Amino acid sequence: MNVEELKSFLDEKVILYNNPDFIDTDPIQIPHRYTLKEDIEIAGFLASTIAWGNRKMIINSANKMMDLMGNSPYEFVMNHNEDHLDNLEGFVHRTFNSVDLATFMQALQNIYKNHGGLEMLFAKHQNADGMQQSISEFKKVFFEITHQSRTQKHVSDPLNGSAAKRINMFLRWMVRNDNAGVDLGIWNKISPSLLSCPLDVHSGNVARKLGLLNRKQNDAKALKELDTQLRQLDPKDPVKYDFALFGLGVFEGF
Repeated sequence: MNVEELKSFLDEKVILYNNPDFIDTDPIQIPHRYTLKEDIEIAGFLASTIAWGNRKMIINSANKMMDLMGNSPYEFVMNHNEDHLDNLEGFVHRTFNSVDLATFMQALQNIYKNHGGLEMLFAKHQNADGMQQSISEFKKVFFEITHQSRTQKHVSDPLNGSAAKRINMFLRWMVRNDNAGVDLGIWNKISPSLLSCPLDVHSGNVARKLGLLNRKQNDAKALKELDTQLRQLDPKDPVKYDFALFGLGVFEGF
């Protein structure tokens, strides 16, 4: 396919998969439950943090997290005490456990109390190249509280070579307003043009088959290569193609 044919093909797949039916089988359903901006942000951040592995398992674990927070994530983050954190004991999703979850509660409280909230913090270090520097700076602030070193692995740093798939997915959820009711688009301090594709095994394999990606590893260098290609196809909304790449890989076995 030439560039025009490829764009037409992918645009059709975006329309096919970027619709409300997508929500029913995706972790994005967790933040969709809420109406308060801060509830949406926190629910989305936590759900995206554990978004690896089987999607049904991810959704079940995210539901449990919300239950442990009384289904009021922002209120829990801002007002929890040691007893509340003790009640998180026993939570586990793969390698993310109750120690990590308690640390996340404390880190998020620090961000909302001292750094203006998640949107303000991510927007602060954005630049014309994208959100990679911002994500790296976010991680520094996130772990400025006392924490166990084990928890650091659950927040990626693209400046250390990671594709930061889960944070890029979270940013897509928060920033991109797709007019289709899937991505929430509640943030306005970051342009969708700066977003990066949540690169994983499915989107990476499809991108390689379509000639959008040559690098074999799904790392920061691969993400930059894919970003460059997708921004040529749609400079204003490049990560809409995540729906096409993911859908082709997961639902069509492309």
